[in-house]
Amino acid sequence: MMTGCSEAEIKESFSSQHHNFKTNIITTGLEHPWSLAFLPAGEYLVTERRGKLWRIDEDGQKFEIARVPEVQHEGQGGLLDVILDPNFEDNKIIYFSYSATAKDNEDIASTEVAKAKLNLKQNKLDNIEVIFTSLPKLEGGNHWGSRILFAPDGYLYITIGERFNHAKQAQNPKNHLGSVIRIKPDGSPAPDNPFINDQVNKSEIFSFGHRNPQGIAWNYITEQVWLHEHGPKGGDEINILKSGANYGWPLVTFGINYWGTKISDKTTDPDMEDSILQWTPSIAPSGMAFYQGNKFPKWQGDLFVGALAGKHLRRLKFDGSKIIEQEKLLSTNEERIRDVRIGQDGFIYVLSDEDNGRLFRLEPIRP
Repeated sequence: MMTGCSEAEIKESFSSQHHNFKTNIITTGLEHPWSLAFLPAGEYLVTERRGKLWRIDEDGQKFEIARVPEVQHEGQGGLLDVILDPNFEDNKIIYFSYSATAKDNEDIASTEVAKAKLNLKQNKLDNIEVIFTSLPKLEGGNHWGSRILFAPDGYLYITIGERFNHAKQAQNPKNHLGSVIRIKPDGSPAPDNPFINDQVNKSEIFSFGHRNPQGIAWNYITEQVWLHEHGPKGGDEINILKSGANYGWPLVTFGINYWGTKISDKTTDPDMEDSILQWTPSIAPSGMAFYQGNKFPKWQGDLFVGALAGKHLRRLKFDGSKIIEQEKLLSTNEERIRDVRIGQDGFIYVLSDEDNGRLFRLEPIRP
């Protein structure tokens, strides 16, 4: 059963500042889906947090992909992001992130990323290889990060949460907590990473001082990697990634602890990167995509962000890094939005994070 509106109550037609649109449901019955990737021939690849990977055809039929590694399905953990290799049509390689326990201790876990060959004929994974393991592995089920981006520079960017760790470990590049990782497709660190020749700090780290980034995207207009991250009670952020930069958590924040106490007196610091936008109260952002297509011309270049606590799809328009417009979409449906992606067909695809989650797309209504 959905925790938001019932199927009968969900609205299918909407108006916005620039486009009227409708939602076209592709499939329902997904149990807390987390990520979406587009397969050739109009099919979809969807992860469920409980550890299921589905191939979904154009008619909405679901086919389970076998041989997915075991995940720690606890709290916010489980099977998380999935992306296709840029040369997928030739090599059939996918990359996916998940929470994985230690081999000798099932009580501790961390974010891992694996690559595998997707066997579409037999609906299974072949040649599974773990290419990155974040360290240390810890107890607890929160703040895994886990978004993956294959950027135009040919490297994988992976967001790692600080695992709800209050010991300021996001400020310590000796470990991977609260960082963005930048690696080659084989798992080795990018050769120009900021700590590549450092004997103390982790060579895979590109930036640090993050809390729990659950959205990362390539801004094709500014040619930069952008990401957003959860604040605590307030202080969700959008940041522009820079090599070696410290993004402040928990020394700089607009948020407070969930129990009402102050985290820091600082909202800025000259030695740390400021966010370009912050949300207080929190919307709990997840998923992130810049629009590029021909179906919604007035949204060209706009940023779309899913909101979990906010239960809407947020549209943002920027002039460079300056916000000039924000709009809530789909808010009347009262659904937690986990992921948003732009299809090659120009439609906007959305996953709702519910017991009975949906995969649907936004389509314009012509005047």
